[in-house]
Amino acid sequence: LYLGPHGGAFNAAKYALPAYKHLLYGSLVFGLVFMATDPVSSPYMRGAKWIYGLVCGALVIVIRTINPAFPEGVMLAILFGNVFAPLFDHLMLTRKCRARKALRI
Repeated sequence: LYLGPHGGAFNAAKYALPAYKHLLYGSLVFGLVFMATDPVSSPYMRGAKWIYGLVCGALVIVIRTINPAFPEGVMLAILFGNVFAPLFDHLMLTRKCRARKALRI
């Protein structure tokens, strides 16, 4: 089965969307408002929350762009963000402790 140079499973060019359209389509707003803000799995510290949000947003666009067959990458991106949420908290806590130590000296 030959689908030609413009067909096949890896023809992501015809499904490519500008980045701003990724914000308007699908369940992105629902996922980021209700799912990503879950207090149990999201980071606790303010700086870690910013990093978490940026990582989740960037992953949504990357997942939707790389794999057009999986347009709803919101929940997968939030899952990956939740995996790294404790790391973000740890990094921000370490940074905060170092800043306090530097002020004491």
